[in-house]
Amino acid sequence: MVYGVILAGGIGSRMGSVEKPKQFINIGGKPIIIHTVEKFMMISRFEKIIVLCPEDWIEYTDEIISKYIKNREKIVVLKGGDTRNETLMNAVKYIDEKGVLDDETVIVTHDAVRPFVTTRILKDNIESMDFCDACDTVVAATDTIVESFDGQTISQIPDRKFLYQGQTPQTFKAKKLWELYEALTKAEKDILTDAAKIFAIKGQKVHLVSGETYNIKITYPYDITVAEALIKKEI
Repeated sequence: MVYGVILAGGIGSRMGSVEKPKQFINIGGKPIIIHTVEKFMMISRFEKIIVLCPEDWIEYTDEIISKYIKNREKIVVLKGGDTRNETLMNAVKYIDEKGVLDDETVIVTHDAVRPFVTTRILKDNIESMDFCDACDTVVAATDTIVESFDGQTISQIPDRKFLYQGQTPQTFKAKKLWELYEALTKAEKDILTDAAKIFAIKGQKVHLVSGETYNIKITYPYDITVAEALIKKEI
């Protein structure tokens, strides 16, 4: 079985002074998260689409999904965790509680605030699970990346041809992900930046899937302006 997992657990502190988390801000006349859910609804292989959000926003999330999404029977809204990866594990636990978690169960995880994901990217993520246990959507780095250990001086400048910028979706064999996460030490969990790193820390291969430059994550106020322009282009 293949499950879509939309991570909407953040509060959007970098967006500045807003009255609600950024995933609920409107672009193109409807909330960002709805644009993302609509993209997932276009993939027939999803058994369920699991949306995880802050506990205080569960009722609101349910309401707007019912308002904008027809035939929403396959969508379930759950409480997120204290961290990104704990939120992700809540989705895996839900699947396990339903008695359908096995070695071949696949979860396609995605940021709620990346509403411009394409069906091509989603399908490529799913199809990669035929030959791997984990994949990460990336685009080649176009800027020079500077590394600094002290924040004051350059430590090194890695060769750009070997560097990629991570996006989402990230897709995993769910049971393997859970097992690897539970095997991490507290110190290892403290340095996690995303779920793909769980596999990397444990020496597991993570396949690369090509993303798109316009598969942007809406993080800052400026991104809203960019998103509105992209929405008009889509229409």
